Amino acid sequence: MHLKEFSVETWMTEHEGSCRYNLADTCIKAMSLRELESLTHEDIINHIYDIPLDYGPIQGSQELKDAILTLYKTGDHDNLAITRGAVNANQHVMDTILEPGDHIVALTPGYEQFYTYPASLGCDYTLIELQEEKQWEPSIEDFKEAINDRTKMIILNAPNNPTGTIIKQDLMEQLIAYCQRRSIYILVDEIYKGINPQVYCDSVSDLYELGITTSSLAKIYSFAGLRLGWIKANKALIKQINFRRDYTMISTGAIDDYLTCCVLRHKEEVLKRSRDIVSKNIAILKEYLASEPLVSCVIPQDGTVAFLHYHAPIDSKTLCEELQAKCGVFFVPGACFDQEYYLRFGFTQDPHIIKQGLSLLSAYLHEQTD
Repeated sequence: MHLKEFSVETWMTEHEGSCRYNLADTCIKAMSLRELESLTHEDIINHIYDIPLDYGPIQGSQELKDAILTLYKTGDHDNLAITRGAVNANQHVMDTILEPGDHIVALTPGYEQFYTYPASLGCDYTLIELQEEKQWEPSIEDFKEAINDRTKMIILNAPNNPTGTIIKQDLMEQLIAYCQRRSIYILVDEIYKGINPQVYCDSVSDLYELGITTSSLAKIYSFAGLRLGWIKANKALIKQINFRRDYTMISTGAIDDYLTCCVLRHKEEVLKRSRDIVSKNIAILKEYLASEPLVSCVIPQDGTVAFLHYHAPIDSKTLCEELQAKCGVFFVPGACFDQEYYLRFGFTQDPHIIKQGLSLLSAYLHEQTD
């Protein structure tokens, strides 16, 4: 098994710990337990003192599964598997379904796990190239051209990392109709979904027998440190995944189970905080773009990320290295997504950090072009 280096995760690990202005983070500013207590008015910390630190519910507590199911329109406990975050959820789905010689379809720019991990399992892949002039949106014709007789799975982020692209309801319904006749799975990582409640698209696992949804609390819920994610799919597949879990993780632990229940029990309060942060930062970015000719961007309709297009003669890794060294501003370079002259940007931090970081980016870019 040969795994290609996970470019974006390697970059984050090597750079985000030493920055002053983090403009690349995809997770809404994290909350402490004390902040969660204040938001929910629950005695969380004292409750944790009384939790026995055993394995906890092996496949997730009944309360946890009830809470997760409130995010979907269909399903019961047997439609859910609990994992160590969404990245582990995606891995379990791919490990369970994909075999050497299978073919998958994904998007580029996109999250590298969705195609390099299947490649490590012996799969071939076709990438649909998203284009900025088309608002980073794929079409049903793009999928039809990419699918072949060996295609086992379509793997998507919706909203997409790094472009923020959503898969609209009509496109998803067309894709399901096309895949259904060919018994092709559709895996959609929805970890960024839900910031904008006006963007409507049902989860693929609510629409399609071979539809699989993954998610976690990391991005829009502000709790990346709770390494708890989930898979929602048909019951036969979940049974297979739970069989595999016994080999790979056993459980997520009693504390993460309890805290995830608490967050989801108060999801509207948590999401209000997240939406306030994102909306303020979108307004800052729009104002910035109106006055900065060296940067453009398709503002996404949902999620926490966007792909800034800068117009200066410098490659993205050099820009990011120099900008961080000189100014403390941290971006993920477009090169990590095989796209030069782009930067991954997150609407996730305190607005004053976003505003100051963008100002420093402008000063740097104008130095390069003067």
